[in-house]
Amino acid sequence: MSEQLSEIKSIYCIGRNYAKHAEELGNDVPSEPLLFGKPQSAAAMADGSALTFPSNKGEIHYELEIVLRVGKDVEAGDSLKDAIVEMALGIDLTLRDVQSVLKKKGHPWLRAKGFRNSAIITEFFPFPGEEECKTIPFYLAKNEAEVQRGLSKHMLFTFSDIFDECQREFGLKEGDLLFTGTPEGVGAIAEGDTFALYFADEKKGSFQVRLI
Repeated sequence: MSEQLSEIKSIYCIGRNYAKHAEELGNDVPSEPLLFGKPQSAAAMADGSALTFPSNKGEIHYELEIVLRVGKDVEAGDSLKDAIVEMALGIDLTLRDVQSVLKKKGHPWLRAKGFRNSAIITEFFPFPGEEECKTIPFYLAKNEAEVQRGLSKHMLFTFSDIFDECQREFGLKEGDLLFTGTPEGVGAIAEGDTFALYFADEKKGSFQVRLI
């Protein structure tokens, strides 16, 4: 395990944080943050290597996200600016068919969201700040063709909203990750697909798909 992965603690994610993504899946746009978690064992690096995924559980969808790293144990009164100095790009992978069944039963999403290699991240790089981030595009290329592009200014709940909600509900510690939601354009992965993640036109990481 890389040093970066070994330093990860809890992984918190927000669903349906871009209205157009909620709409493309036929979901209601939430009125409050829709939070879920992934185990630390779901984390993997987008370091150019081939990552393995299950081939017998239906479609697996990619979801590009900005990921914030909590850089200190958060205390009462701390704000996003106090605790977030690094970010990454990430892929939140979803077993979409499994998730659909779980939704119908009213069950938690862990089986659909927490499988191995379902929280893929690039190396961390300096966080430019919440306001600055709003004008910086991030995007995902699949087999060299762009499939997702987003701006954080289009999020329903801001970085600060997510940070404050997670701190209030769970408490945040150094090494926790915040996956902040995906823009529209999600789709299925397939054997041999290659993905590259970009922030402000700079390639930040890549990986290849291997189904087992």
